[in-house]
Order: sequence, then C-alpha cells, then structure tokens
Amino acid sequence: MAETVKKAPAAKPMAEKKAVATKTVASTKAPAKKETGPAKPAVKPAPKKVATSGDKTTKLGNKVYATGKRKSSVARVYLAPGKGEITVNGVLMATYFKRSVLQMILRQPFGVTGRDGQYDVCAFVSGGGLSGQAGAVKHGISKCLTLIEPDARGTLKKAGFLTRDSRTVERKHYGYRKARRSTQYSKR
Repeated sequence: MAETVKKAPAAKPMAEKKAVATKTVASTKAPAKKETGPAKPAVKPAPKKVATSGDKTTKLGNKVYATGKRKSSVARVYLAPGKGEITVNGVLMATYFKRSVLQMILRQPFGVTGRDGQYDVCAFVSGGGLSGQAGAVKHGISKCLTLIEPDARGTLKKAGFLTRDSRTVERKHYGYRKARRSTQYSKR
C-alpha cells in the first residue's frame, strides 16, 4: 500500500500576514461620529429608600412589620393594635395550628410582656413544617413588640424570644443513610 502524504500549504511571509491583518481591521471599524457638543451622561434619579434597619423591620402606619425565622421557615409578621386576633396565611390561628402546643408558642411573647389581647397579628409563613412555622411566627411577633414597645425588649431578650434559633437539620453525609444513621450491619 502506498501512503499518500499531504503537503502543507506554503507559509506566507510575515510581511504579507501583517498587511492582510491591517486591511481587515481597518475595514471593520465604523466611521467616527462627530460630536455636536458636550455629551450628557444618562443619570437616573436615585430610588426613594424606605426606612429600614439591619433586621428588616419597618413601621407601616399603625402596623409594624418584622421577619421571623426558625429551621427552614420564614414568617413575615404584621402587628397592629386590636382585639388579639392572630391570623396565619389568611386563616385563624386555631385552624392553621391545630395542636394546642403550637398555639401556646404563638401566644408566649404576649404572655411574657403582659399584652394579651392588645394586638392583632397577621402572619405569612412559608417553608418547613408546622413546628418551625410556629417558631418563626413567635420570633417575628417578639421583634414587632420590641419596635412598638422598646421597654419590653429586656423581658423578651431574657426569655430568649429575640434570638434566632439557629438549629437546623444536619446534612446527609457520604456513606450514611441519613446524617448519622449508618447502614445496617450484615454479619454474612
């Protein structure tokens, strides 16, 4: 069998390559525009900022807003003077949290400060389970109470309601069935 060898095309001298490159660059440039005066920079007006602090709490008329968190749940809580009605996601607390323990958790900040039946709560919760959601609403209510009544901060802080409970589910680890549960031992 005869092998065929392909010949490489002859290389162009370096001077020719440079000349070809300058021609292509010059032809691709657009003609320069003439400036007819000083260019005005496009400046957008600065957006109006809403008064917020680092923990995302604001005052909205007679309502106060704060965000509460627990496990993987996040609660947006609005607190206003009223008769003591608590609604969660547009439903009364007793129908949303059917277990009495969870209802008690929501009322704890009012009981500690002695403000039972003085404020209406409207909360919107997402993520996690019912226990985490109840803890998130409790955290949000406590933060709202400190905004309305700064004197109540000491009692709420001492009770531990203003501290975000950082305990979350541990991640699953490689080689295990869950975070710490290992596979079943097999003797044979």
